[in-house]
Amino acid sequence: MNATSVVVVENKDTPVTKESLLPINDNDNHTTAKDNATQGDLTTNEKKKKKKKKKKNNIKDIELFYPDKIYPQGEWMEYKNTNLKRTTAEETRSLERDAQREQEWNDMRKGAEIHRRVRKNLMNKIKPGLTLTEIVNIVEDATRKFTNSTDPQKTDYKLQGIGFPTGVSLNSCAAHFTPNAGDKTVLNYEDVLKVDFGVHVNGNIIDCAWTVAFDEKYDNLLQAVKEATNTGIETAGIDVRLTDIGEAIQEVMESYEVELDGETYPIKCCRNLCGHNISPYKIHGGKSVPIVKNGDETKMEEGEHFAIETFGTTGRGYVVPKGECSHYALSDEANGSTPNLLSAQNLLRVIKDNFGTLPFCRRYLDRLDQDKYLYALNNLVRNGYVQDYLPLCDVAGSYTAQFEHTILLHSNKKEVVSRGEDY
Repeated sequence: MNATSVVVVENKDTPVTKESLLPINDNDNHTTAKDNATQGDLTTNEKKKKKKKKKKNNIKDIELFYPDKIYPQGEWMEYKNTNLKRTTAEETRSLERDAQREQEWNDMRKGAEIHRRVRKNLMNKIKPGLTLTEIVNIVEDATRKFTNSTDPQKTDYKLQGIGFPTGVSLNSCAAHFTPNAGDKTVLNYEDVLKVDFGVHVNGNIIDCAWTVAFDEKYDNLLQAVKEATNTGIETAGIDVRLTDIGEAIQEVMESYEVELDGETYPIKCCRNLCGHNISPYKIHGGKSVPIVKNGDETKMEEGEHFAIETFGTTGRGYVVPKGECSHYALSDEANGSTPNLLSAQNLLRVIKDNFGTLPFCRRYLDRLDQDKYLYALNNLVRNGYVQDYLPLCDVAGSYTAQFEHTILLHSNKKEVVSRGEDY
């Protein structure tokens, strides 16, 4: 670091008078008023230069921070109550499988590190008065910079980028809300906001979420959901039945209550929401992780990726589709016949070329300069080429909270890959 010289001026605050402009004989020990002013200006300019010093840009291609392309590991946890004893031959095969998955896991760790940096950036900026559109732009602009995917015309979605639209669901709305163009909803001090966003690297998706509440009266609600999610993570493991995870989550969640404006509410699980496994380029891989006991005997398996997420509510504990749709994804039947409507054919091509099986929202189509596409989009939905995902809401006046992490099931331990210092 270079030292900066500072000019010290004596009596620089003395006003310039007529007498001060008279000739001074002792030039070695005094300065003229003009010199005082000049030196004072230099000092002021140097101070301004210090103030104008450019801030370090920490939002740029993540590979610039990790030139060796080896990314930080997540939190390692032992499997709980699981018999993982193997013969020597089985252990060898297990280690071989781990080695084959190393690149896949490094991709997940890269996505997780990006997620941590993006959410830290948002946490430093989020406050009442921001619009939900401003919030999602903070998230998605940073994600695109970290993944070097800012130019939609030059970006191959298959390599890395946004995993799914940023969810910013308020209060009774638990999930699947992101603003469409023109939405002017403002975040208020009394709101409970779920921030749910994804990052993918080579189709390996990090799905991670948390809840923002400025008013301390919601603390118990947030604590219940955070602890329930951590319980789900602790319970998860190879050969663990999904219903057992749901039972453990439910027991913790429903042990809490919250007092709001003088009335006490039991905290309930949103019983028809769940976590899920994650497949390449598919946010929902086919297995659902319940947050209540539901009798599902399906087991988790080695090598799988899971999003463990829980939702707590002061409402009735059941969500329904409600409001204007913003989330969409290609249907599994999208590779079949061609739509009859020409505009629908063109839009389907745009969706396949830019998102594939990754979820998208209307704002992403706007960003691709698609114009007047809503009729074609609705046509694709009606004919089964695209699946729409409406916002999921509990009863009006209720409050919902969410916490979520992505975990990797290694052969002998699990890795909470998205864990950070924040949650």
